[in-house]
Amino acid sequence: MHIKQVVIEGFKSYKDQIATDTFSPKHNCVVGANGSGKSNFFHAIRFVLSDVFHTLRAEDRQALLHEGSGNQVASAFVEIVFDNSDGRIPVDREEVRLRRTIGVKKDEYFLDKKHVNKSEVMNLLESAGFSKSNPYYVVQQGKIAFLTTMRDTERLDLLKEIGGTRVYEERRRESLKIMQDTENRRNQIIEVVRFIEERLKELEEEKEELKKYQQLDKQRRSLEYTLHDKELADTRQKLEEVEESRVRASQESGSMHNSVREAHEKSKAIEKDLKTMSKEGDIAKEAVELEEEVKRSSEDLAQVTPEHEMYLEKEQEIIKG
Repeated sequence: MHIKQVVIEGFKSYKDQIATDTFSPKHNCVVGANGSGKSNFFHAIRFVLSDVFHTLRAEDRQALLHEGSGNQVASAFVEIVFDNSDGRIPVDREEVRLRRTIGVKKDEYFLDKKHVNKSEVMNLLESAGFSKSNPYYVVQQGKIAFLTTMRDTERLDLLKEIGGTRVYEERRRESLKIMQDTENRRNQIIEVVRFIEERLKELEEEKEELKKYQQLDKQRRSLEYTLHDKELADTRQKLEEVEESRVRASQESGSMHNSVREAHEKSKAIEKDLKTMSKEGDIAKEAVELEEEVKRSSEDLAQVTPEHEMYLEKEQEIIKG
């Protein structure tokens, strides 16, 4: 694979479209007077192939447009025609045309006049050997003189970079760093897993303790319910007994009240009879008997009255209790 032709229009010093003759697959030489555009010609090739120009801002694109006398151009393009007879570019054609067109607001790629995105172009160039990790497929002016004045260590680094070993070493260092980071992360994960396992063990123990507590609490509540039920039954029984006592006391109090009332009535009747007998002049014997009967009734009344008062007090205490 080699560059077969370059077509330029509107790029830097090339206002009008120019196309080179077919290049040799071996060596080609570009000659011209100072200011004839030799450097811009190589810039045009790098513009398409090198990653230096891959990311351009609007002012960068404006700087690449032709700014000579006359009307300013609005866009520019560089097209490189490749001889792909060896199939190095992975397309099924012996000639491949890659064009890049820029303007103040656009930056587009075309492959054989078909629009493609930038990532497709990068992948295509990478497959053909134009790798950004090895940018020495284009040697800029002054680079050879710079190589002759380099120190041995710098020259060795350059050879490693050209040979691709520097990329390998950098990737190896990156891989080792990733491996170390991964190992550190793995150790952290192991610590986290160990902590989680210990915590799970603690939670399992707490779970068993909670189950035991729930069982004991259930038994406690059951016993409390049984005790409360027993206390309620005992209280109800006591209330029934108190009610029975109150009823009996009330009945006894009523009976005593009747006895007292009857004794009072009997005493009044006897007194009335005594008065009547005294007025009518009855015999003394009958009067004495009546007096004795009055005396006995008074004694009975004296005995009944304290009992009656006692039952009344007892009834009041039962009602208050």
